[in-house]
Order: sequence, then structure tokens, then C-alpha cells
Amino acid sequence: MRITVRITVLTGASSERDVALASARQVVPALRSRGHQVVVVDTVTGFVPESREEAHLIGAVGATWPSVAELVARERSFLLTALGALPEVREADAVFLALHGGRGEDGTLQAILDTLDVRYTGSGALGSGMAMDKDVSKRLFREAGVPTAEWLMAPAETGAAGKALGWPIVVKPSKQGSTVGLTVVKRPEDLPAAIDYAWDYDDEVMLERFVPGRELTVGVLDGQALAVGEIIPQHEIFDYECKYTPGMSQEIFPADLPPAVTAECQRLGLLAHQALKLGGYSRVDFRLTPEGKLFCLEVNTLPGMTSTSLLPQSARAAGIEFAELCDRICATASHRGTAEL
Repeated sequence: MRITVRITVLTGASSERDVALASARQVVPALRSRGHQVVVVDTVTGFVPESREEAHLIGAVGATWPSVAELVARERSFLLTALGALPEVREADAVFLALHGGRGEDGTLQAILDTLDVRYTGSGALGSGMAMDKDVSKRLFREAGVPTAEWLMAPAETGAAGKALGWPIVVKPSKQGSTVGLTVVKRPEDLPAAIDYAWDYDDEVMLERFVPGRELTVGVLDGQALAVGEIIPQHEIFDYECKYTPGMSQEIFPADLPPAVTAECQRLGLLAHQALKLGGYSRVDFRLTPEGKLFCLEVNTLPGMTSTSLLPQSARAAGIEFAELCDRICATASHRGTAEL
């Protein structure tokens, strides 16, 4: 007999708010189809009655990310004053984090939920924070033997950056996702403007060697690597528009790769997940060079769960349909208490 549990889908603010809401829109009916009692809480507006869910949870992600200043301020107030008082949160058997970027993915929300002793999906505060900080995660990748592209942290003199990394250089905020604030810089004279642009989204900016080649990704679920996929974007890189606009990228699961490359991508994906002390599930992104070498780009601790998202495709290719995936993600939720604070 299937056990019915009370699940609160928590969604909300950040530059990736549209992704979060669109993910929640699909996670909610999937969990209900598995027999669970499901409610929705928005970290900006609070509890969302079922009668308002369809209007509140958008079904598509725009081509650009929303302005977040006001949303972040409202979210901060909610997290500090209201989250812990909501019975929908305190009395849930599990909180499904349909959140992406910002306080929802960087360990801040996870730390709050730890103090409330609430079960939640994904990784704990420590792992979430390390994965969100690209400088920290790349250091841990390197220590664990996971290949990753060379990098510098801004400020960096243009000549020194070009000598160390070559051109083009990828400039991006150190603690953002979905390519928010990212620029591929091909000319030295464009580097200062790209750094300033990235600084609009974070107080730390990374300069990274551009790795040419094929874009690969692999899901991780409960200690197992899922199917490896290949993404072929219409743009030069797999940017925000290509990630969330249907038709802007071709996504192939499983990827057409030699078995040895597939196995190595899965091995390195699990190794990266473990190096960051992650739990539950994640998605690990790679570049495969023309010479056949894999470079880890980053690990997503709360990957998107929209209609075009990669983790559900990775799971489906491994024989796990969407509703089962959501159910299994909930099954990995655990009490962490103060262990990671």
C-alpha cells in the first residue's frame, strides 16, 4: 500500500523565479498523482490556496530573467518572520524545494529549515553553499580529481587574464545559475565591461577558460548516476533563453557517445556530487572537448523541473518517469537538524 504523505512545495524569488514557479506547476500535479496531499507556499507571497495555484504558478519561462530587487526584499522578510510560523511548513512530512538560485539554493533557506527541524529535498546548507560558490566548488573538484577549466577571480588585469586563460574567456557571477550575468568575451577590450556586468549580480566574479566542445549533462539521484544527455543550443552557449525556451536547443537523451565516455561522465558526475557533500539529487554539467576530455562546468543542487528541464529527461532515459522522479526525490528528504550549521 502506498503511504500518503503531506508535502509542501516551496517556490519563490531570485533571478530564477520564473523557473521555480514553472517547476512547481509540474511538480504539484505529479506528486498528487502519486496520492500525496500537496500544498504550495511561495517565499514571496506565502501560502497559495489550491484555487489560485493555476494562476499563480506560471507555465512557461520567459526569454530573460526577471528583475529581483523587490522580490528579494519581500522574500527576506518572509523567511525571517513568517516561514517558521506556517503550519504548511512545520507540519509537512517533506518540503519539496522548487527553488532555483538565490537564497533558495545557496544554503540560506536550507539553514533556516534545519533550525525548524523540517525535512526537505535536495542538499543541506553546507553542500548547497559550496556548490553555489563556483570558486569553492572548482577547488573541491580539483582536489577530488574532477577535471575543471582553469579560472581566475576578479579583479584581474586583462593582459594577465588573457595569458593565463587564453581567449575567449567566460565571465560570470560566482554565485548565480542559469547563465545569469554570464558573458563569453572574445576581445580583450570587452573584458572590463563583462566583469562590471557580472558584478551587477554578485559580489564575486569568475573568469574561466572557455572550453570548446559538446555540452553534456548527467543527473544524480540517491547515489546513482542517471542517463548522460547532450545539449545542442541554437546560441553559442547554452544560455538562459536556450535553457527555458522550447525549440531553442536540441536535447538528446541518452547522448550518442562511446560507452567509455558515457561511463566516465557518470563516474565524474558522481564524484563531483560527492566532493561537494551533496545529498538527494543533483545535475552535473560537462564539456567534452574534440580531443575527448571531459571538463566539469558546475553542479546544480536544485535543477529545474520544467517541461524543458534536463534532470527529468535524464531520469526518463534511465526508465524513471516524471511523477516517479518527484516521488523518489521526496523519499530522499531528511531531517538534518543542526548538523550542518
